[in-house]
Parts: sequence; structure tokens; C-alpha cells
Amino acid sequence: MDTTYAMSKETRLLNLICVLAALGFLAMIVYVAVTTNDLLSTDNLFIMTVCLVLALTFAINPLLYLKSENKLPIPFLKKSIGTGDDWKSKRLPGPAGASTTPPLLDAKGRAVPPDVRAIVSGFGKHEQKDA
Repeated sequence: MDTTYAMSKETRLLNLICVLAALGFLAMIVYVAVTTNDLLSTDNLFIMTVCLVLALTFAINPLLYLKSENKLPIPFLKKSIGTGDDWKSKRLPGPAGASTTPPLLDAKGRAVPPDVRAIVSGFGKHEQKDA
């Protein structure tokens, strides 16, 4: 038997157990909320908080596994531009003499305005003047 196949079966089984445990703790929260008379008592809030923390603890491992396998889309995650030559294919078509250099980014990964880009491009051009 192949070791990667066995590892895949183990991972799948452990993730299934974690998901079932998380769902069990969430079901316990619903059960406590439905069956008690005084929902906002200290004891009920404590039980719900503990169950919620345990559900999160068991749910984080399968979620991280799905993220590592790229099967979990994260809606507000920006993909970095400088991860290869992909920026050329995503670039909008411009005039024929347009520059093929990658976009200039600031420290937070945002595109630099054109006037700042012009100033920065002038830094590299130094001509020696006769004294």
C-alpha cells in the first residue's frame, strides 16, 4: 500500500472526527438554549462559551487543511502581484509603446500613483556634470 494513500485516509478520518466533534458541541449549545428556562444565567452562558470554544478548537484543523489544499476560498484575501510573471497576463492592454515593467508597489502592497512613480524612476538616472 502506498504511504501517501494511507496518509490521505488518516487525514480524512481525523478531519471527519474533528468536524463531528465540532458539530456535536454546536448541537450541545442549541440543546442548552432550547431546554433551559433561564437562558442568560451565569451557568448557561459558561456552558455555551466552553462549548463554542471547543467547537472552534475542533473546527480549525479541518479548515486549515482545506485552506492548504486550496479547496477553501477566502473572500477578502488579496493575492500578491509579485509572485511570478502572472502580472503580465493580468495587465490591461495599453498603447503599443507601453512599459512592460511590473507595477511599483508601496510597503502595504498598494499601487503607487503615477506622479510618485515618475519621481522614483528619476532616481536611477544620474548624469555626470562637468565641473
